[in-house]
Amino acid sequence: MTLKTMGRWVAAALLLVVVAWAAGIGSDGAMAQTVYPSNPNAGTGQPVSSQITLQNPVTPVALEINKFHFGVNITIIAIAVFVLILMLVVMYRFSERRNPTPSRTTHNTLIEVVWTVVPILILVGIAIPSFRLLYFQYSYPKPDLTIKAVGNAWFWEHEYPDEKIKVTSNMIRDEDLVKADMGEAEYNKQYGSMPELARLKAVHEASQPIWSGVKPAKEQFGTARLIRQLSVDNEIAVPVNKTVHLLVTSNDVIHSWTIPSFGSKVQAVPGRVTATWFRAEKTGVYYGQCSVLCGKDHSAMPIAVRVVSDKAYADWLAAAKSRDWKKARGILHAATADSEPRSVADLKAVSGGE
Repeated sequence: MTLKTMGRWVAAALLLVVVAWAAGIGSDGAMAQTVYPSNPNAGTGQPVSSQITLQNPVTPVALEINKFHFGVNITIIAIAVFVLILMLVVMYRFSERRNPTPSRTTHNTLIEVVWTVVPILILVGIAIPSFRLLYFQYSYPKPDLTIKAVGNAWFWEHEYPDEKIKVTSNMIRDEDLVKADMGEAEYNKQYGSMPELARLKAVHEASQPIWSGVKPAKEQFGTARLIRQLSVDNEIAVPVNKTVHLLVTSNDVIHSWTIPSFGSKVQAVPGRVTATWFRAEKTGVYYGQCSVLCGKDHSAMPIAVRVVSDKAYADWLAAAKSRDWKKARGILHAATADSEPRSVADLKAVSGGE
């Protein structure tokens, strides 16, 4: 095989890379949706064990992010496969045994043009849809609703300026469930004198039946399934298929308001107001977290958004305005009951105990 012939093979292989890239970038994002038969909502609004894809999108922005992510992955895989094949060919064809007298050729015009031009075309091809996606993310349609999210060390407050209400969300902890289950006096009697690490471990073990759904949580936590490290005492609500403008700021340090299924991630910076928008097209509960290391309890800043019908949203607003958070919680849980994931116990029964 001469260098000229090899150059042609390289050109053909790189052409295949470009074709694979075009197919990936231009795909309709079908592979972005991951289906879990035993739990239709898994992977949407929350992570699942062994998940390697992005969470399923429920907003136009998130859908475009998933499509772009899929296309870039196709590009990366195609390039990696091409380089691997080329290395194997070179190692086989130009090994010392098969090619004892190496060529002294130092230049090949075709190869040099190809390996310069094709990568430029690939990068330009990636840049164009990425710029289009950025423009889409920052082109704010007319809002139906405005919410202001305020990060605090370490909890979130969400204000509805037009409705004059504020929702403070704190993460539900192991000790909250156990203390409510057995009563504060019994909790202090059983766990109060333990060393801190031993107490944390014991309380965690005692809370597992509740987190897994084997044992129901107390009424104050509502009827929905609780997700450890993600569930909060007071969730916020938005109506389905409505454009929401989200204003984000912080009272202390930098935080980050992130909901993966919305395609939303925006920094909460003290003294500044940043913004994003989303339009959720599917009812359900969607979780996120502060995704900037913000201090000791960084992991205790989850976000929970319930996307509900217009009627359920109006009922929730009325309950929230009257500060009846128990009623507000019940309205949201009832409105999304059909889209709630099953309990871990149910999933084990469906999957044969795996």
